[in-house]
Amino acid sequence: MKKSELKRLRQILEEKRRSVIRRAQETMAQDMTLDANELPDEMDLASSEYMQSFTFRLRGRDRVFLRKIDKALKKMDTGEFGVCEECEEPIGVKRLEARPETELCIKCKEDQERQERDFV
Repeated sequence: MKKSELKRLRQILEEKRRSVIRRAQETMAQDMTLDANELPDEMDLASSEYMQSFTFRLRGRDRVFLRKIDKALKKMDTGEFGVCEECEEPIGVKRLEARPETELCIKCKEDQERQERDFV
C-alpha cells in the first residue's frame, strides 16, 4: 500500500474517532439526566427513560466501533494494517476506503455473514 493511501486512511480513521468521541461527550452533557420535575406525568417519564436507554444502546455500539478504529490505528503503527485477520491476504484498497476499520477482506466478510445467516 502506498504511503499516501495509508496517510489518507489514517486521516479517515482519526476523523471517525473524533466523531465518535464528540457524540459520546454530547451524550454525557445532554442525555445523562432525567429531571422528573420537568416531566408532568408517568407517560412522559417512561418515554424519556426509553429514549435515554435507546441512546445508551447506540453509545454501546459506538464503543465497539471506537475499539475497531483504535485497533486499525495500532495496526497502522505496527505495519499490520490492510491484512485480513482470517486468511491473512491483503484487503483491497477499495474496501479499506469504504471501511478502513475493517478486519476482514470482502470474501471472508461475506463468508462470515453467510455463516451467521445459516446459524439463525
